[in-house]
Amino acid sequence: MVAIVAVLGALVLLTKPDLPAELSAATFVGSETFVGSETCAGCHQAEAANWRASQHPHAMAHATAQTVLGDFNDADFEHHGVRSRFFRRDGRFLVETDGPDGALATFEVKYTFGLDPLQQYLIEFPDGRLQALSIAWDSRPKAQGGQHWFHLYPDETIRHDDPLHWTKLNQNWNFMCAECHSTGVRKNYDAAADRFDTRFAEISVGCEACHGRGSRHVGWAQDRASWWRPARTDDPAKGLVVRFDERSSVAWTIDEKTGQPQRSMPPPALRKEVETCGLCHARRGVLSEDWVPGRSLSDTHIVLPLARGLYHADGQMRDEVYNYGSFKQSRMFEAGVTCSDCHDPHSAKLRLPGDATCLQCHTTEVYASATHHRHEGVMPPLACASCHMPARTYMVIDQRHDHSFRVPRPDISVKAGTPDACTDCHADKPAAWAASAIARWHGAQRKGLQTYAEALAAGWSGKAGATADLAAIATDRALPAFARASALAALAPYASPATLEAARTGLADPDPMVRIGALDMLETVPPVQAWGLASKLLSDPVRGVRVRAAELLASVPAASQPAPDRAAFERAAAEFIAAQQFNADRPEARTALGTFHARQGQFAEAEADFRAALRLSPQFAPAAINLADLYRHLKRDDEGERVLRAAIAASPTEAGLHHALGLTLVRMGRRGDALPELRQAATLAPEDARYAYVHALALQANGQLADAAAVLKDSLARHPDDRNLAALAAEVARQSAQPQQR
Repeated sequence: MVAIVAVLGALVLLTKPDLPAELSAATFVGSETFVGSETCAGCHQAEAANWRASQHPHAMAHATAQTVLGDFNDADFEHHGVRSRFFRRDGRFLVETDGPDGALATFEVKYTFGLDPLQQYLIEFPDGRLQALSIAWDSRPKAQGGQHWFHLYPDETIRHDDPLHWTKLNQNWNFMCAECHSTGVRKNYDAAADRFDTRFAEISVGCEACHGRGSRHVGWAQDRASWWRPARTDDPAKGLVVRFDERSSVAWTIDEKTGQPQRSMPPPALRKEVETCGLCHARRGVLSEDWVPGRSLSDTHIVLPLARGLYHADGQMRDEVYNYGSFKQSRMFEAGVTCSDCHDPHSAKLRLPGDATCLQCHTTEVYASATHHRHEGVMPPLACASCHMPARTYMVIDQRHDHSFRVPRPDISVKAGTPDACTDCHADKPAAWAASAIARWHGAQRKGLQTYAEALAAGWSGKAGATADLAAIATDRALPAFARASALAALAPYASPATLEAARTGLADPDPMVRIGALDMLETVPPVQAWGLASKLLSDPVRGVRVRAAELLASVPAASQPAPDRAAFERAAAEFIAAQQFNADRPEARTALGTFHARQGQFAEAEADFRAALRLSPQFAPAAINLADLYRHLKRDDEGERVLRAAIAASPTEAGLHHALGLTLVRMGRRGDALPELRQAATLAPEDARYAYVHALALQANGQLADAAAVLKDSLARHPDDRNLAALAAEVARQSAQPQQR
């Protein structure tokens, strides 16, 4: 078999001698190899021409006079006291800026990164890291405000020891960027040596980034074209890894009853095109490099659900979450619309200019009229996207449209504090004004698919009724699976016998993200009970589900595992460990592995992993907190104190560290030392009612009832529905009144 693979690879290379040099790093998997975009272009010339006009082939490039857009003619740029200089020498592009130790040094730009509206630059370090400069070039025309250097964090002073500094962890190309800006990436991180040997099959986003390895397809094409070889039995798949045929033989018509576009056939259960685009257009983590286009993204990646800080409660994008999570909340996704219904898949441009793309399906008479948009005579005219795809700006100048295609709901903004498209433009008006206007135009009863804002907002803030509301969202199959998965995950702090039915329903859902959300919900359920609910998912067909199930169930000792399930757990646990070892360059993965080992009773291994996480990033608070908790279990609180104090020195504003240190000091009998730490945690994170509760509890135990009452009063003003705060406030009031009754 190996000989056949070698011959096929050699045949492909001989056919196209001008393939890119990067193919020397191509890896073989089974009988499939990468062949390069220029090989594909030999037959698919029109598609290749569209691709070359897109941003994909410019996602990454060697730094040359042709690819570098920025001003390297001895240009200066100053940011918060650091003056950087961009210049050329001997044909190389150089920058003098603050290095890993904070001192000015000169670095060579090895690669360009991106094209429009900005271009970044990558610096190579001796340990194989590529790091992205935080100073970027605004590549827009000068008339649009471009053609200058700017800093990606304009309002922040970022020191050399900050993880956001361009030389540090969170600007690392190998982990943060490579998979989506190049084709066929292999990270090749050596944890023992703390070095990378990252390779790619093609430097930019080529044909095989979406279509998969092309050697079998090339072989199929050569067989069909050869007169000197007998043709093989024709392959219906044409040797392709995936066929994007979701739009084949599909028509859209207007439903006479509803007036809405209707697909001529139901969409397939697995949306191959959306899952493939999601590889790069989703906020996600990586479990494995064995991604295959057309398969569920959750098989090799962890897709982040609607979570506080990433999304607004109604599902609108907040942080840089890209398009996958937004689109999967939309009615368009539910109806069967796919990416290439709107975008040409090779140029990535809209199929038609502006509103004409929308009016492919939505009739002009209804939707391009003032009776619909209510903005007749407004100049410039409003586009469909203005109201249904509001834009947010990322990386200072990069505007991106929300792809959840939502109906403007300022009435939800009034209740949940979410932004709305109306007051994006009418910034001088409150959301209530916009809600009143829409009620006059379209009636007071608002309908829509995205009806989960109040439930998620309640869950995130701990309001009364959150449990029932989240459970209702989680089990409503009429709602988007992405939202149901998010509601299940948000139920984790509220898991109880009353909500377990929602978990059971979610564990059997056909969508893997919902199954993962149900597993997330069970995080606070006793391990043996969780085993009875979730152990069947150890053999789930989707790796991401299996991995999460193994992580959840790791606390169940082997002796307590039913014999028929043990092999499934061992297989899933091995996948979980492999995923964390693949990401061993990240403190998050080392901490997850340490937690897994601790749950398994492997304390020495857990300690080593937590220590490794802190070596990678002394500022990574979860590693310090988990290590201190491990030391609590091992009755080594003195070591836990040292770990937490070192972490606080690196991250003094991290509330969780102060909270953990306070608890450690309480256990050590040093209540007087603990109180300032618990107070600092509550001060730094007033949105977390738990910190205030523990601080007040410690004050109560120390006899400082008046101080405890003041803390509780202040926190209850922020969290009026928190039962723990209310109960403790009542107890403190009772104790305070006792001396007066004597």
